[in-house]
Parts: sequence; structure tokens; C-alpha cells
Amino acid sequence: MERISATVTSTTAAPAGTPATASSRTGRGLLSVRVSLARTAGFAVVYALALLAGRMTVIDGSGMALVWPAAGVAVVWFCVQRHARTRWVDVCALSLIALAGNVATGVAVPAGVVLAAANLVQAVVFVWLLGRWRPTLWGADGNARLSAPRDLAYLLAVTVVAAAAAASAAFGLTGLWLAAAPMSWLVAAEWMARQVASIFVVGTTGLWFGPAISGFQARHGSLAGWWQATDKALRAMPAWRVAEYLAVALCSTVAYLMGFVFDHGLPLAFPLIALTVWAAVRLRTSFLVLHHLIFGAAAMLFTLHGEGPMAAVADPHLRAMTAQAYVVLISAIGLALALGRDERITLMAELTRQKEEQTRHAAMMSAVIDSMADGLSLVDADGQVVLRNPAGVRLLGPAGAMHDVQPRVHHLDGSPVTAQTLPPARALAGEKVDPIDLLFTDPDGRDGRILRVSATPLPGCDGTRNAVVLYHDVTVERRHRDQLATFAGAVAHDLQSPLTTVEGWSEAAADALDGDQPAIGLARDGMNRVTRAAVRMRGLINDLLAYTSARDADLNLTQVDLTAMVGDIAAGRADTAAAAGQPVPQVALGRLHPVLADSGAVRQLLENLIGNAIKYTDPAATPHVRVTSTHSGGFVQVTVADNGIGIPAGQHEAIFDNFHRAHPGAAYAGTGLGLAICHRIVTRHGGTIHAGDNPGGGARFTFTLPAADPISAPTDANAAPRAVVTAPETAATRQHTNHASTVAAPARFAA
Repeated sequence: MERISATVTSTTAAPAGTPATASSRTGRGLLSVRVSLARTAGFAVVYALALLAGRMTVIDGSGMALVWPAAGVAVVWFCVQRHARTRWVDVCALSLIALAGNVATGVAVPAGVVLAAANLVQAVVFVWLLGRWRPTLWGADGNARLSAPRDLAYLLAVTVVAAAAAASAAFGLTGLWLAAAPMSWLVAAEWMARQVASIFVVGTTGLWFGPAISGFQARHGSLAGWWQATDKALRAMPAWRVAEYLAVALCSTVAYLMGFVFDHGLPLAFPLIALTVWAAVRLRTSFLVLHHLIFGAAAMLFTLHGEGPMAAVADPHLRAMTAQAYVVLISAIGLALALGRDERITLMAELTRQKEEQTRHAAMMSAVIDSMADGLSLVDADGQVVLRNPAGVRLLGPAGAMHDVQPRVHHLDGSPVTAQTLPPARALAGEKVDPIDLLFTDPDGRDGRILRVSATPLPGCDGTRNAVVLYHDVTVERRHRDQLATFAGAVAHDLQSPLTTVEGWSEAAADALDGDQPAIGLARDGMNRVTRAAVRMRGLINDLLAYTSARDADLNLTQVDLTAMVGDIAAGRADTAAAAGQPVPQVALGRLHPVLADSGAVRQLLENLIGNAIKYTDPAATPHVRVTSTHSGGFVQVTVADNGIGIPAGQHEAIFDNFHRAHPGAAYAGTGLGLAICHRIVTRHGGTIHAGDNPGGGARFTFTLPAADPISAPTDANAAPRAVVTAPETAATRQHTNHASTVAAPARFAA
């Protein structure tokens, strides 16, 4: 018996957070032992009385007891003491009481030993099987009552296996044969029927009321508290319900008297099943359990005294088996009906709770959707709008069909949107539509508003696909942005005009101030300062215009040849450095994968990254820039690495903020907008960009852009990078070299 004999930690452990000293643990251990021994003593007394009662029901001429309530008491006893620290005391007490009781009532000592062993093993097997098959029940490893017919079926199976296999077959029958007791198949069947009936009826009663008794102290505190709770429940019970309980009790008493005492030889036991059904269907299960226990015992007593239909059976063994089968049948039918009713009530209560919860959830979701400032529509697989919140009705009108809205939808350039390219239609086709700005006109076609529309596929319960569409009114936002862009363009234009004048006159004044006088030299220095300030202001204005364009301008997506574009940018940077007398940058690149992007935006992105790589290099060193790409998951990842001064620690993310300069000071001039422009260009294309340290020194920038047609990807993309020829030519041939590099660039990079 692995569960009964296993060492189990005491259930009276210290509460969490309380230091468990040796003395406190000892005190609690002694208390646990005392409680366990007190339970053992109580069950021992009850078991002894049940054994004596069973021995008093021995049928004349058979030597077998009609009932054996001690078997039911034993299984309840061992269930209660399942995890007790003194289980060995329970085993010894049961064995000794069984042996003494049988011997004292006339059973021979060898047979008494066998019967005691049979009762012990029977109880052990019952507890072990119950813990294996229904561990959640009280008496196993849980605290639950019998709650469904399935639990009753398992309990009956445990009872049969424990009584027949473990006790009767293994010990009772073999032991009685060795003790030279009279044996037959009828005796064996009567033995097992008696054990099954006793365990099932008495054990069911104990397992049903066990949770209530074990939790009595926690719920009521004392008998006075229990009486108050019971009195309150009775007073709250309707009078007709009390009358029904009394009617069932009275009718059962009269029916059993009529069926067993005043039957006049008629088989009047079968109408008693109707009373069992009445009690099981209408009354509480606790009442039914007591009903079965009381009237089952009455049926046995009537049969024992020769009253009732079962007493008419001449063979004493068949008489006992018939009576026991009747009690088990009545108990099983009643409990199955009652537990089925309880399970149905529990399920209905759970369904009602879930329905109420779903109703509250639906009401909350409806309130949330109705309170949204953005419009929301749900479009079914047929293109019908089945749901539209108040904001959606305000923006688009009442719900209807998707094709009713299509003629009123246009792109921002005025071109119509076809039915197949509507965001709901694309979502119904399985595509997730990112936010896109569209122009929606009124039904009369005059006034319109710009809505930012996104759509998401929503699988339906029946296997169809629906679409959830969100609408956000950006009309005012677009108007303000257009006004701001117009204002910025006008301001930039107005600022460039005086700047041009300042630059021109500064250059003219510098040319006029030609001489060696100190005053002229001072004036020339001042004019140079004015010129440099004008150049810086022009750079700031150009960067602001570029940032505005990168943020707001519409993208014209085409296939961009990055190899040719980087080569052209590298050649231009080389010419600029050579003209300025600076070290010519060395740019190495392989065959880069083409991307699907706006060509002008990508050129600006690469100009900024390559320009930064060249600018932020030690003046005494030659800039080395390496540009590579990889293709993965529909995107092209481009890496620009340099040998420059690198990025200060902790600024790898901040450098993409507006007006952030990682190297402030006169040594490296700038406005702090270049990388912000790069970040905006990449994110508008759906890609990412981040900065890191180059393992060989310097910085490394990596960004992703949507890949073009995979068929057009270079076959030698993994080839070693080639250096772009950027060495300066002589002054006499520079113009020809520049022209040749521009014209021959595609052929050179295709090699």
C-alpha cells in the first residue's frame, strides 16, 4: 500500500513568514499525534460496534452475517487517517479488533485471523485505488464530494475490486478453505455481495458527509454555531419544501412497512423504487444518503427477522445475496439520479455565469467601440458591412455594401481606387493593409475628407474571412501639414535669396580686398567669417528642407540599382576630396541587391551615410568605406562600415534624434539632422536602421529596405567587395576622368 505506508509531512506546517523553531515544530508534532490518536480511538470504538452488529446478523444455517457494516467503517477510517503519522496504530487496532470480535462471537481462531487480514487488506486496497482513480475526492488526496455519476461509477468499481479481488478472493476464501470451513461458489458470491453492499452504502455515507465533518470547526466553530446555521436554513426554507421532506419520510416509512411487514406474501418491494426516485429528483443529496442508509438497514433487519419478499427465499445464501443486491440497487439508482441532477445544476450555474460574463464583456466591448473617435467597420466575406460604430457612420454614412463606397474613394492624386484595391477587399483576400491615406468624397461628390485607412483579416467561426477596417480622419492634420510645408518652403526660399546676396557680395568684397596692409587683412578675415556663416546657414536650410521632404513627400517606388548608385556617390565624393586637396576616400563594394524604393530618397540616404563616414574620419587618415548587402525575408540589409572616429558610448540610438550631434565642436561641422533624415527615409519604406561599432574601428550603420523582384537579385552578391577606383588624376586629365567615370560606371560595376 504505497500511499498508506508512505511517509508524509505533517499537514500542520508553520504559516508562511513564521519562523519554525525546534520547540514549535515539536509542539505542533505532538498536537498532530494527539489528534491522530484521538481519531484512531474514536474509529476503533465505532468499528468494534459495527463488527458486533454484523455478527448479530448471522443467518441461521449459513454461518455468514447478513450485513457487515464494519467493512464500510474500515474504509472510511483509513480514508480519514490516510496521511496520519500514526497509521501503523490504525492498522494494529483494526486487526486486533477484527480478530477479537470474531473470536468472541464464536469464530475459530484460524478463521478469525483470516477474516481480520481480509478486512485490513480490503480497506487498504480501497484507499489505494480511490487515490489512484479519483484523487480529487475527499478521502483520497482532495477535498471534493461526490459530484457526478462518473464519481459514483468509480466508487462502485473501487468497492467491487477491493471486496472481490483483495479481500474475498485473496484472503477470505483461501483462508476459510485452509481453516476447513465449508466452501462453495454460493458462499463466495454471498461473501463478496455482503462486502460490496456494506462498503458501498456505509462508505458512500462517510465520503459524502466527510468534507462537512472535517470542515465543521472552520464553518460553525461549535455545536451552537451549527444549530444556529441549521435553524436559519430551516426558517428560510419554504413551507412546502419542508412538507415535501416530511412527506417523503412518512411515505417511505409506510411503504417499507407495507412492502416488508404487511405484504401478505405479495412482492411489494418494487414500488419502493418510486420513493427513491422522488427523493433523488426533488430533495437534497444529503437527505437521500441518509434515506438509503436508514431504509437499507431496515430492509436488512426485516429480512433477517423473516419479513418481506426476500425472506421468502429458502436458501439462506441466496436470501442474503438478494437482500444485499436490493440495497445496492436502490442506493445506486438514487445516487446516480441525485448526482446527475447536482451535476446538471452545477453546469447550468456555470453556463449562466459564463453567459452573464460574456454579456458584460460584449456590453463593455460595444461601449468601447461606440466611444472610439476613429471609425470601425466589420465587413463580411460577401463585402457587406455588418457593423459600423457611430464614428464610422459619421465618416462614411450608414452601413451598407462595400461597393457602395468604392466610387467615392480616390487616391490623394485624384486617381480612383478600384474595387480590388480597396483596403477591405485586400483584407478579405488575406492581406494585412497598413495605414494608407485616401480621399473620401460625400455621396454628392462635392466635399471630401482624407481618411487614414487600415484593414486586418479576421477569420470567422464558419471558416470564412471577414475584415476589420479602421478609419482615422486626417483632413485637418494634412491641411495643417501642407500649410506648414508651404510656409517652410516659402521661408527657405526667402532665406536663400538674401544668403545668395551675402555670399556674392562677400566674395566680391574679398576679391576687392587685395593687398598686404594690416587693415585689409583684418577686413578679409571678417569677410571669410561672413562667408562661412552663410555657408552654414545654407546647409541648415537645405537640411531642413530635406527633412521635411523625407517626412512628408510621397514615395515613388521603383527598382533602385544600389550598386550603380553607390558607385556614382563614391566617384562624386572622390572628385570633391581631390579638388579640395584632401585624402581621396576609398570605397569598397560588391554587387548590391536591388531594392524597391524611392530613388531620390535612397540617394539622399546613401549620400548622408557615406558622407558621414568620410567626414568623421581623422584628418590625417584616408577614409575607407565598405558597403555590403544581404537578402533575407523580403528585405535587403545594407551595411555601411568605416574606419572613422566612431560613435561615443551611449549615443548609438540618440544620434537619430533631431539636431543631435555626437561630436559637437568646430572640428566636425553639421546641423544634427543628417541621421534623422536617414531614419525617416528608412522607416517610411517600412525598414529599420541602427548604428553600431565597427570591429576594426570606426562606425557601422545597417539599414533595411524592401527587396525588388528576387529574380533580379545579383548572382554574385556574396563575392568579395571590389574597390572603386577613386585615385585623383592630374589636373590636365581630371575633367576627362570625371566624364569617363560617370559614363562608364555601369560597365565598371558590372564586371
